[in-house]
Amino acid sequence: MAPPPCFEPLKVSADQVRGLDLSPLAGLASLAPAALLTAASGLQIDFAWPRDAEDPRELSEIAELRLWSLRADALHPWLPLVLERSSGQLTRHVAMLLPHGFSPTEGIRFAPESLELWITQRLFLLDHWAAAGGIECRANLGQMAAVLGYELDPGFWSVIP
Repeated sequence: MAPPPCFEPLKVSADQVRGLDLSPLAGLASLAPAALLTAASGLQIDFAWPRDAEDPRELSEIAELRLWSLRADALHPWLPLVLERSSGQLTRHVAMLLPHGFSPTEGIRFAPESLELWITQRLFLLDHWAAAGGIECRANLGQMAAVLGYELDPGFWSVIP
């Protein structure tokens, strides 16, 4: 079985960030759910944001990038499902949305209550979105939660009609 195709990393310019321009996501947004999940698996977003060499902030600490990401997440709630996971794209995206801390030894640490609320809401939303598109993605959703350090209760899906 051939690996699914993937897009080149999406480039988001500083002007697009400042203008809250989501056009880099337009090609993906036009896809049906099944095509989106196949085509965009492992999606990477590269921000071309100017920074001084001495700037110690993580990207998720830059207000303009957070605002762009909040808008992208609000208008394209499927985004976390298709972001690449092993290199930290998903974690960085969620860090743009939720309160968190950063430790040099442990990396990003989300506020537990915020993560629990966000994950639960996103699981409900994306499960409904996928079902409306005629696809099953609960295993993928469980993996998404696990990457973020959230352990999904084994009975979670059994209570959803």
